[in-house]
Amino acid sequence: MRPENLQPLFRSLHAIKGVGDKLAALLTRFFGAPDGQEAIVLDVLMHMPSGVVDRRRQVGIAEAYLNQIVTLRLHIDRHQPPPRGKPHIPHRVFAHDETGEISLVFFRAQGGWVEKALPVGEERYVSGKIDFFNGEKQITHPDYIVEPDRFASLPLVEPVYPLTNGLSSKALAKLVRQAVEAIPTLPEWIDTATLDQRKWPDFARAMHMVHLPDNPGEAELWAPARQRLAYDEYLAGQITLQLVRSTMIADRGIARQFTADITARVAAALPFSLTEGQKLALNDIYRDLASEDRMSRLLQGDVGSGKTVVALMAMAAMAESGAQSALMAPTELLAAQHFRTIAPLAEAAGLRCALLTGKMPAAERREILADLADGGIDIVMGTHALFQSGVAFHDLGLTVVDEQHRFGVHQRLALSDKGKHADLLVMTATPIPRTLVLTHFGDMAVSVLKEKPRGRQPIDTAVLSIGDYHRVIGRLEAKLAEGAQAYWVCPLVEESETLEVVSAEDRFAELRQVFGDQVAIIHGRMSSAAKQEVMERFKADGIKLLVATTVIEVGVDVPNATIMIIEHAERFGLAQLHQLRGRVGRGSQRSACLLLYKDPLSETAKARLDTIKSTEDGFEIAERDLELRGQGDILGTRQSGMPGYRLAVPDVHRHLLEFAHDDAKALMQRNPGLTGPDGEAARTLLYLFRKDLAIPLIRAG
Repeated sequence: MRPENLQPLFRSLHAIKGVGDKLAALLTRFFGAPDGQEAIVLDVLMHMPSGVVDRRRQVGIAEAYLNQIVTLRLHIDRHQPPPRGKPHIPHRVFAHDETGEISLVFFRAQGGWVEKALPVGEERYVSGKIDFFNGEKQITHPDYIVEPDRFASLPLVEPVYPLTNGLSSKALAKLVRQAVEAIPTLPEWIDTATLDQRKWPDFARAMHMVHLPDNPGEAELWAPARQRLAYDEYLAGQITLQLVRSTMIADRGIARQFTADITARVAAALPFSLTEGQKLALNDIYRDLASEDRMSRLLQGDVGSGKTVVALMAMAAMAESGAQSALMAPTELLAAQHFRTIAPLAEAAGLRCALLTGKMPAAERREILADLADGGIDIVMGTHALFQSGVAFHDLGLTVVDEQHRFGVHQRLALSDKGKHADLLVMTATPIPRTLVLTHFGDMAVSVLKEKPRGRQPIDTAVLSIGDYHRVIGRLEAKLAEGAQAYWVCPLVEESETLEVVSAEDRFAELRQVFGDQVAIIHGRMSSAAKQEVMERFKADGIKLLVATTVIEVGVDVPNATIMIIEHAERFGLAQLHQLRGRVGRGSQRSACLLLYKDPLSETAKARLDTIKSTEDGFEIAERDLELRGQGDILGTRQSGMPGYRLAVPDVHRHLLEFAHDDAKALMQRNPGLTGPDGEAARTLLYLFRKDLAIPLIRAG
């Protein structure tokens, strides 16, 4: 149960005076409250300012300069309303102080409110930005107008917040003040020594300094208050991941034993020897499988580093122990490709493999399901359909999840529930910066494959304007005539009314006029069978040029394809460009990647293309991607429910994540049941950062 003292922060915004149905609904949408739930006071508290306006400059008119924000004490002299019927002419108010004169300008001021706010003959404090008109100083639409006896109500240091249509800054500021005042007394989850060393305030004081600062420095991203809050957000996430990890590995009770017979036969069937990186990763995996703890491991490998072979060797080891393995891919296309790659090697070692998809004939599906249930299949491959309720395993020992870095921690838990003691291996070909590994996979051990298998050739990467299209076509004709195969990737399937981008269908039609039946098209809107048929023809060299969207981004393996042309490369992210380039260079021939861009290029797009051109190191590219995008959407966090941040800004606060990771780990080792005062404080933190889904994972003792 949520601690009673937190109730004021979990009240619906409806309960706040002045918030009606319309504003409450607007705030619920704006703050992204979970489906079926209203926005609460805590949502306002966690909505961080994007900047601060400093109104402390109180000078005479003579010392107020262009574009400065100033606060002036003015004597109101006269009003000059617009002539009747000419609303485009502003209402002007003339005023002075002892140093000079100024006018206050209001467009479309109706209802007499300007006259009421600025009565002739009286004094008012006015705050706003100085500009000039016809050589005279003026303030257009002042931000604040207050009577001298209400000067204390004027926010001299004012945070500026992201807003939405229909939500004014003044209405939000009022809500923020009430939210800050609602913060109850909370137990402290950071030890005193750390607070003293870093000179951090407590949580309530930190929120006060960020939302109601006495000076602009208090609310800066690198100031103690914001650093403390960023650390709190990281710590809540890391404790959650540690709880997931403790759940994954708890009560395993099966230490796998291996004979090495099947793995030796698989290794002998491979057309190449394992790299050192693959051997090290397998040692990690075998050690995990032999332990009584449940394996929860992330296998990171750059494009073409041989993750699939590592997965196959792990599944072969599991078969030696008498248990089954399931490999889940994100698409039927990739699942089928895994099956074609793995099945011959597995079957040469005496293993029985199957491919299970949602679109296979009912009789074939029933037969596979029966074999899975009675143990007749050692390795099954498929999409998420593998984990639907109708699929039963005889003894699922290992779940391998490929390219599902978009899976959140709770999906990872659900996947392994199919096998009572199933180990989990998550693979990704998207190299992930250490910061994001800690953020999203802090519950998992990590193995990294950096080297490519022997014989892989480097890829020559060039950047060209789309203006060179005809020259590119000429070069492509010559290469295809020599026997090469090529991909031509476009960002959209069909023409868009809003984007000036060449679609895959339009480009296919143009290329067909040049290359005839040698060219085909593949995209995500085609049926699985149609996509499969096109890929089979391309793999068999029946097609020379494949026009595609990013449906080929991951896993597609055609060793004879040596040319990758990416049109509108400026519209793709770094990780996508790296993945697409990785579709070539998979055989023994030298390969090329051509990035075609349309002018003008933004600075960010130029930096992306320069990065791809200068390096093939996926980990270096991932770090650069993080720099260019900031906290961005590198792992698809917005689409997947994985954690984005509200208080922490990774570009500024990245160093705090390491501290939070170590501190969460130490806390869970010291107090796995989160009992006693520090356990109560940690639980409070989880509730504050909406991580209470992790509370049921806390184990007694």
